[in-house]
Amino acid sequence: MKRRVPAGNPSRTVRRRIAGRRFPVGNPLHILLLAGSFALAGYAAVRLLAGDWFGVALWFVGAALLHDLVLLPLYSTADRALVRGCAAVGRRERAHWLRVPAALSLLLFLIWSPLITGAVDQSYRLAAGQSTDGYPARWLLITALLFAGSAVVLAVRLRRAAKHRPPAAH
Repeated sequence: MKRRVPAGNPSRTVRRRIAGRRFPVGNPLHILLLAGSFALAGYAAVRLLAGDWFGVALWFVGAALLHDLVLLPLYSTADRALVRGCAAVGRRERAHWLRVPAALSLLLFLIWSPLITGAVDQSYRLAAGQSTDGYPARWLLITALLFAGSAVVLAVRLRRAAKHRPPAAH
């Protein structure tokens, strides 16, 4: 009985059968990097959970619940409103030019919100020896740059598309 050769490039991936299923085994360097990543993540988890494992677990559960019950409905509703607004003016395909900078800006706000809002001003001043005064202005500047960059890329793409259209379509 002849053995069937799997489709694809056999020099890129070595395939072995484990329990009747094909198991892809990648490049040895990839396997080594993956094993190192798992070892580093395991070490970080052991160090993180060594102090206050209950507090860390409570924080993870609270963050998951906050995201799933509060943040996900909020940004899903905002995205639907954005898409409907763009569709109302006949430019639904351009909604992602607003989605990306808005998502990046909100992500930066979530990460740096204690410093942007000034909620940890005193403890930050004691720990770092610096003030949180510039954070709101910097976040607004980065947000403006994200939206401006998105607008510039959109304008360049629209300009290129207009150049490549036939003259009758102008």
